Amino acid sequence: MQDAMESQAGRGKLSTYLGIAPGVGKTYAMLRDGRARRRSGVDTVIAHWERHGRPGTAAQLDDLEVLPACTVTYRGASFAELDVAAVLDRRPQLALVDELAHANLPGERHAKRWQDVGELLADGIDVYTTLNVANIESLGPVVSRITGVRPAEPVPDEFVRAGEITLVDLAPSALRRRLAQGLVVPAERVDAGLSSYFRFANLAALRELAQLWLDDCVPDPVTAFLAARGISGPVTASVIVVGLQGSPADEWLMRYAAHLAELSDARLQGVHVRAIDNLDRPPKARMDRDRRLLGELGGTLREVRASDPASGLIRAARQSGACQLVIGSRRRSRWSRLLNGSTVADQVLRAAGDLPVQVVNVGRPHKTSDEWHRPRHDASQHRTA
Repeated sequence: MQDAMESQAGRGKLSTYLGIAPGVGKTYAMLRDGRARRRSGVDTVIAHWERHGRPGTAAQLDDLEVLPACTVTYRGASFAELDVAAVLDRRPQLALVDELAHANLPGERHAKRWQDVGELLADGIDVYTTLNVANIESLGPVVSRITGVRPAEPVPDEFVRAGEITLVDLAPSALRRRLAQGLVVPAERVDAGLSSYFRFANLAALRELAQLWLDDCVPDPVTAFLAARGISGPVTASVIVVGLQGSPADEWLMRYAAHLAELSDARLQGVHVRAIDNLDRPPKARMDRDRRLLGELGGTLREVRASDPASGLIRAARQSGACQLVIGSRRRSRWSRLLNGSTVADQVLRAAGDLPVQVVNVGRPHKTSDEWHRPRHDASQHRTA
């Protein structure tokens, strides 16, 4: 109680529960510890928590007081936001604020939730909050490169470091099990999650990055992380590489990859792998069409030589610093796989390591260009690491 009284006399204390990804248990840990503080006599309230539909987390609310949210209407929809004024009026000793990385809607008290929290701290209120490693400002670009998604909402490093940080650690395999059990995202999103953001290699890299950032002996976590992988220099703009085969299906695949690049604010690069003996060169007219279309889509075409397409694509993607490699594959029956062996897509997935790969079912080869936005997407063919 004495500690809490001293905190109220000056600036509040910030405690951040840091996770490598959604679902590791940050909110659960924050609520659990908040309940413990309340039992010890600290006046504790829940100022804001995100309702992700996880029963175990909701059970941690228990007897904690939940302050009403501020309802904000924007473009005809209503949103429940942190009510800073209500917290200041209530003046608890400890406020639990979920999801520190949040952009407020226009017209609110502050533009960002971390600024809301800053006001609570300045008023002498202690704050427990949650954050993912992807939201740490200095780590955002490299996390985007690891996962293949656009940078997340950033929170300044110095704001987080000004308080106490607890890493809510969970092994990648354990988090993937939680995801598979439907404890993190709805059932219809499990397969997509396991094959993309929650790939084992992604989670292992994010865990390593978080540990480096927390290590006071590491002056530049990003440089150390990249150096361990043989990469020097700053993290450049994201690149999405699309593997081409010199077939009619390439047009649809290029348009699909261009759409991903636009969503990720990334550059687009098409790669065609030729055999070392140069005997498999596609028709010049086809390559010219691919180069022209890529130019219209804002991308470039690169030709490389390799002993096999899979190794050539992976090497080209790594050399380009790709945040994602997109390749096409046609659906095959189990018997076809047994009789004809593995596809290029299978070979790429086996050898990709921590390179994010998306395998998309390109359907029939005569698919027209105006159908690119209706992909026959086969999530089962994504890398499941």
